[in-house]
Amino acid sequence: MTNKSLDFYLFDETRSLMLDWSPRFNIIHGIAPGILYLHQDSCLQIIHRDLKAGNILIDSDMNPKIYDFGLARRFVGHDTVAKTKKVVGTHGYISPEYAVHGHISIKSDVFSYGMETIYKEGRSIELMSASLHASCVVFEVLRSIHVALLCVQHHAEDRPTMLSVVLMLVSNGSLPEPKQPAFFCEESSYEHDSIQSVDEHTITIMYA
Repeated sequence: MTNKSLDFYLFDETRSLMLDWSPRFNIIHGIAPGILYLHQDSCLQIIHRDLKAGNILIDSDMNPKIYDFGLARRFVGHDTVAKTKKVVGTHGYISPEYAVHGHISIKSDVFSYGMETIYKEGRSIELMSASLHASCVVFEVLRSIHVALLCVQHHAEDRPTMLSVVLMLVSNGSLPEPKQPAFFCEESSYEHDSIQSVDEHTITIMYA
């Protein structure tokens, strides 16, 4: 793609200055309906399993394109959840139920989408890069972070569907209060809960 991938900008101090708030907000809004199409509107229900900044390509008009379906999983009929002993994806973007128990569902992709932000103690705006202060719309920033936090809730059933995510992003209505994000709670249980086999060679290490 003309403008490479999202991580090309986000994880480089100099190049991140090239991406002000408007195109970032456009990218947030563009990815969500793309995932919704895979989950609900495609003739096949597809779970990407490796949604991350490096797999979001940016075209000449700064529109995002979901890329790399090498790890994607297709669901058939009325199946909504699957279990696997082979966990694939990128550390930091993998949902806890998938990483620990091998449970994969559309909520796994929702979690990965939400990880691309986070807030705490009412200081959400402090997460924003200083380079965005001049171009940002505070309401849009705060709402995007709030929606992202809803996506990364620890339990899959507490996360919204991508349809709800799309609707929340385009509306001005009130949002439910997010619970504690995943991996920040119940850590003591992880040493006892593990899937039988994990292929470490299929998990990409994320460098921020």
